[in-house]
Amino acid sequence: MIDQTQNKQQSTAKKGGRLVPALCNILGTLILASVILSCLPLTIPRFLGYEIYEVVSGSMEPQIPVGSVIYVAPTAPEEIQENEIIAFWSGDSIITHRVMENHLVEGEFVTKGDANAAEDMREAPYDSLIGRVSRHIPVLGSLMALYTSTVGKAYAVCFAACGAMLNILAGRIRRNR
Repeated sequence: MIDQTQNKQQSTAKKGGRLVPALCNILGTLILASVILSCLPLTIPRFLGYEIYEVVSGSMEPQIPVGSVIYVAPTAPEEIQENEIIAFWSGDSIITHRVMENHLVEGEFVTKGDANAAEDMREAPYDSLIGRVSRHIPVLGSLMALYTSTVGKAYAVCFAACGAMLNILAGRIRRNR
């Protein structure tokens, strides 16, 4: 009778001894994967030549909502067509508006925000062009704002370190049993 009780306890200990490291591995891997996957939309497009910006005003709503991330591809000004969305410098700000007219001779764009009633007061000169907006992803701007702040970078590093530590812990638990 005592042997059966001891065998049950040992069997339960072995199962528990496998469960804890497995859970640590799974949780650690999920944490690391979430950090990596959340960084991909903000890093890979840069390697492909795109500029990435966060939309902070509602001038292009509902087409491009506030809080979206836009991916801007460098484009020659002469290639820009009417109704395309471009990003350009206006003073110290980056504006994202739709092209109403492309004046090739004057070297400037007449632009308008979709939510604005009238065209922009000033034309956008060719030398202020950043490029054509090739796509946008709503809500991703909030994540971008987080990752570009010092605190956000610290959180991402700490979160990834926790995931790595959970995987290390799982290995040590397995080794000690």
